[in-house]
Amino acid sequence: MWRVSGDIAPRTPMGVDHPEQTGVALLDAATVPAPRAAAGSGWARRLAGYGYRAPELPDPAERLVPPMPDGPGVTPRPVAPSPVLLRLGIRLPDALWSWLCRWAGWLGPLAVALFAGVLRFAGLGTPHALIFDETYYAKDAYALWQGGYETSWADDANSQIMAPHQTIPYRTDPAYIVHPPVGKWIIGLGEQLFGMNPFGWRFMMAVLGTLSILMIARIGRRLFRSTLLGCVAGLLLSVDGLHFVLSRSALLDLVVMFWGLAAFGFLLLDRDRTRTLIARRLAERPNGTWLVTGWRPYRLAAAVSLGLMTATKWSGLYVLVAFCLLSVAWDMGARRLAGHRNWAAYGLWDAVVAGPLMLVITVGVYLASWTGWFLSSTEPGKGGYGRDWAAHQRHVLPDHLLGLPMPQFEALRSLWHYHATMYDFHVGLTSPHTYQSNPWSWLLVGRPVSFFYESPKFGESGCTANECAREVLAIGTPLLWWTGVVALAYCLYRWLARRDWRAGAVLCGLAASYLPWMGYQQRTIFLFYAVAFAPFVVLAVTMMIGAMLGPATASRDRRLVGAAAAGLLILAVMWNFLYFYPLYTGETIPMDDWRGRMWFTSWI
Repeated sequence: MWRVSGDIAPRTPMGVDHPEQTGVALLDAATVPAPRAAAGSGWARRLAGYGYRAPELPDPAERLVPPMPDGPGVTPRPVAPSPVLLRLGIRLPDALWSWLCRWAGWLGPLAVALFAGVLRFAGLGTPHALIFDETYYAKDAYALWQGGYETSWADDANSQIMAPHQTIPYRTDPAYIVHPPVGKWIIGLGEQLFGMNPFGWRFMMAVLGTLSILMIARIGRRLFRSTLLGCVAGLLLSVDGLHFVLSRSALLDLVVMFWGLAAFGFLLLDRDRTRTLIARRLAERPNGTWLVTGWRPYRLAAAVSLGLMTATKWSGLYVLVAFCLLSVAWDMGARRLAGHRNWAAYGLWDAVVAGPLMLVITVGVYLASWTGWFLSSTEPGKGGYGRDWAAHQRHVLPDHLLGLPMPQFEALRSLWHYHATMYDFHVGLTSPHTYQSNPWSWLLVGRPVSFFYESPKFGESGCTANECAREVLAIGTPLLWWTGVVALAYCLYRWLARRDWRAGAVLCGLAASYLPWMGYQQRTIFLFYAVAFAPFVVLAVTMMIGAMLGPATASRDRRLVGAAAAGLLILAVMWNFLYFYPLYTGETIPMDDWRGRMWFTSWI
């Protein structure tokens, strides 16, 4: 184990990359090449005559589980004072400094999450209106908590809900909806806590948005084996405009992002836990072949998360398939690195076990999310939409299937029929919309979505000019997303040319939530769907920043230039977020200032 104290860079062991991250394993499993010739081979002796020395790679156990940068059991006691703080004239008590270093892996991410939470909760009830699709989800969420299923609302329901003397025109007749209920259950929890008002229906989105900052900071730390880079990832996501706006709006897409990111984090934990087990078995039985890798609680937690993601929007199914393949590939790599001759065959066994198990759990969670619908009445007009469908189809449906009486499955048959109509709606949704966009333009933030817009005159809503504008614009921080395009190209290079598993993981997470939309380019879709893969764009940028910092073996000037460039990039992204902040929060600004922020005509 090695560590960096202050700005003093230690010598870096062979076989690691990004040594500024205190020892991140370059490659895993199938990717770390062994020396081409053994030390005593003829080739090695001949090459030694020309001065060649084969690199000394760490043993397989160390490559299976690279050390974490800090934490209890890793950070020594005591920790030497930081030379940087000493040069600034700051000397913390040794016990306090050691405690801070030991728990930096939690304290840093928590500090970044606190910063993100303050941003998201400040003025959360503004604008005081049902903005964009809140008009659907806020009311559907309320109905779910009242009766267990979505209901129809009066045409003037919005004005009654937003009136100074509020009345909520709730009624029980069912409504046809096209998204599963988990996201709306979550939105409704805030309404139950704080009332049917903008703060109430946005509260849980702000909570999930803040927690996702904490998650990505911890994920980045584990992925890159660097607390610093983990905090950078959290900071960048906290100042992404798209993530920020969706964290302050009662829409479903942030819920999709949250559970997808949680699943990715659980799979990372599963990867480290499984490799620790394999390293232990490798030490006990060097020539053993282990068919079963044991209890996998984190993989099961990932499956539950994917079930909740799918039960928010069906796009979670694509992520389920991608993450199953990713987890199996990691297992195959671990077995190969451990020296299994039949690592590919064992990998297929892992796939046979992992795939169906994760699918069953995901389907189980999905069906459980419809509990309110299942428990509703089968009488026409008194239960969830389509709940009584099978009861009215008995004359055309078989009485038995595979020897089992079909009436026992009426609820599932009704749900299946309901889902068939939902699918037809989604694939056939081609009605033009002012703010629809093609997925090819999402990474370039080509066509943002205006959630809310007003043009107050002088003296209205704090307007101090002849004409002003108030807008909530769902757009990613432009400099961050444009940098993300370069960072994704860098990750593609790292994955293809350097076989870097971290780059492959980032690309897999992005592809799972992004590429499926390429098959629906004629469908009415919007840029804010991209929030589902925004964390992976941020992780790509973070990985590129790690490369910019340079290796610990680089010269002092190289490290200084790299740190300065990385720092300037982060500051530029933060400035860009602050510049667009009025458009993220619906702040009243002069019309000229609003026009100055419309960098492209497609943003209007």
